[in-house]
Amino acid sequence: MSAPAVNAQTMVTPADRSGSTKLAKMATITYTVVMPVVSIRFSDEPLHRRLKDSAHRHDVGVSTLAERLIDEGLRMEAHPMVVFRDGPAGRRPVLVGGPEVTDVIGAVVDGDVQVDQRRSRAAELLGVPEAMVDAAFAYYADYTDEIDTQLADRARLANEAETLWRRQRELLER
Repeated sequence: MSAPAVNAQTMVTPADRSGSTKLAKMATITYTVVMPVVSIRFSDEPLHRRLKDSAHRHDVGVSTLAERLIDEGLRMEAHPMVVFRDGPAGRRPVLVGGPEVTDVIGAVVDGDVQVDQRRSRAAELLGVPEAMVDAAFAYYADYTDEIDTQLADRARLANEAETLWRRQRELLER
């Protein structure tokens, strides 16, 4: 959102009992919102009710939920082997009947396996066909920053857990 624009206007107030008029300054503030707006009309009332009920259950606004569902729907349309699932760390893209996309990418990138063997090795380790590894990689190509952020978050949490575990072991060994 951009900064507000202030428009000052001069207005003549009605005459008071003495007959004199006064000039008064009025200010109006307008905002320019840099967000596209789309109005959606539902031809199916039960669909609209389900959307509102789901938004209420998830404690989010109807527009917020609709935006998320549209985004996920468009992603699934572009990547048919990817769906979205709730988990402890929030909504995540997962392969249909398989692991999270982030799990697959974590098994493929930055490994010590030769590049030409990474797909098959990841498929073997995760117990999925290479086609699923390819589907995860296609999604990763479109949403690299998102998946990289998830990988970095996981690494940070793993390091924090290991540090805590080591500290506990030290205390136990006293």
